Amino acid sequence: MNDTSSFLGQDTLASEHVEHSLGLPGTFALWLGANVVVTTILTGMLLVPNLTFGHAMLLVLVGSAVGIIPLVLIGLMGQQTGMTTMVLARGTFGRRGAMFPAWVNLLALIAWSWIQALLAGMSLDHAVSSLTGYSNVALFTVLCEGLVVLITLRGHLGIEKAEKLAAVLMLVLSSVVVFALAKNYDLPSITELDATGALGAGVAFDIVIATAFSWIPLAADYNRHCRSPRAAALGTWGGYVTATLIAMGLGATVSALSVSIGFPQTYDPTELLSGFGFGLPASLVIFFSVLTTNVMCVYSATLSYMSIRPHTTFWKPALIIGVASVLGSLIPGILDSFQNFLLIIGSIFIPAFSLMIVDYFLIGRERYTTQRLIEHAGQLPAVNLQALGCYLVGALLAYYWNWVAPLSFGASLPVFVLTGTLYYVTHQLVRHQRKVRT
Repeated sequence: MNDTSSFLGQDTLASEHVEHSLGLPGTFALWLGANVVVTTILTGMLLVPNLTFGHAMLLVLVGSAVGIIPLVLIGLMGQQTGMTTMVLARGTFGRRGAMFPAWVNLLALIAWSWIQALLAGMSLDHAVSSLTGYSNVALFTVLCEGLVVLITLRGHLGIEKAEKLAAVLMLVLSSVVVFALAKNYDLPSITELDATGALGAGVAFDIVIATAFSWIPLAADYNRHCRSPRAAALGTWGGYVTATLIAMGLGATVSALSVSIGFPQTYDPTELLSGFGFGLPASLVIFFSVLTTNVMCVYSATLSYMSIRPHTTFWKPALIIGVASVLGSLIPGILDSFQNFLLIIGSIFIPAFSLMIVDYFLIGRERYTTQRLIEHAGQLPAVNLQALGCYLVGALLAYYWNWVAPLSFGASLPVFVLTGTLYYVTHQLVRHQRKVRT
């Protein structure tokens, strides 16, 4: 029993159990490892040749640098309070109101892990098949996700160690992949590829923003372990932007090369490099990227469940969610709606986290204490109707501007700004009315 307890993570929601284990380098490595991931590579593939390579990379730089700011702010909330993202949501939405984003986050993270595990299994299968002739996508998918579950069961300390190691390996392996592409193909030619224009710059920019926003639910779960606000802010911003440039840049490069040489367009660098003996490094980049990202997904999904069922022992939901991730990754056709999945997640979460940031930083951070949100959570209002009303307006705007009348410059930033502004203005009006009455 003692051996089992020492292996399994003992993570809880309580802020007094937080271990300030992440300095600036560790935080940088955590978010670098998180976003050098195959789904981000796939997003880069979506941008080219819809846009020219130079235009796409400019949008990636600006979009990730701006889009990561809300994540940094939620991460700072976690660092300053020691609480997880979905526990912090109680301060904005109420004890029952916060269950909605917690359930959505739980299901969304499981879906993320399905998509990524399948892509990892496909890439690893391609590499092994090219070396040995043996092919079994389902087996390699299960093996990849099984390792994810084992690391997750170790808790945040195990994840942090894995992220640091994987971040270094991915940087080295990504360099090998770029070197191999440059050696075997005319790499500068990708800058001369004409844009097809099928995907507008505004939509492309919005996809980059939505990718950053999709990480927001995880921010406080990890950054509450940061040693200082500086480590939380600079480490997160630098790690994420660097990772996005590497991952989306690799995806855009592989996609552009595929088109320029008449090869079937692919997200997978192993298909371009396996014939030159470099398929294994490319597949390892994808393998480690999925490993680092999926452990974060399963871990945060576990914390989301614990915020709904606070007295649950960490390892139990972690194991169940991990098994669900393994099984779900085998669902046929799961990659078909990846782009829509990103936009749907953005529509749900962008207005919610806009409200949380405004509520904490501009209205009343003194309400975000462990005593109020954890120890006496039963005394919280069931639902903050003002926050709920503003959220519904923001969600409707996101739906309208994404699917009914799409904006040429994307919906993510307008929805984020307008929802937060609406919440702040209505709060000030309500407070003024109360003063007048008294």
